[in-house]
Amino acid sequence: MQTPQTTRHPAQAEIVHLDDVLLDACGPELRAELFTEAAMLAEAFAPEGRAEELLAMADVLASGARDDQMDRARALQLACALRCLARSAAG
Repeated sequence: MQTPQTTRHPAQAEIVHLDDVLLDACGPELRAELFTEAAMLAEAFAPEGRAEELLAMADVLASGARDDQMDRARALQLACALRCLARSAAG
């Protein structure tokens, strides 16, 4: 005797950008500060605002390359803000 099989539909996948999650955890004031700083960096070092340039800057920060005035957590937060700007620039 065979039992009827139920058809299961896979749940819709939701894309979650971890950068957004990390920045949301920062609070509104710090988040605004990070986006302001990221925009200033983008204007200075990627004036055309191309996503590739912004992602390259984020990669450098996330890899640990930073000056003595920026701690690791701040560098990672700033890298997240730059990646968010890159996503916006890509359309």
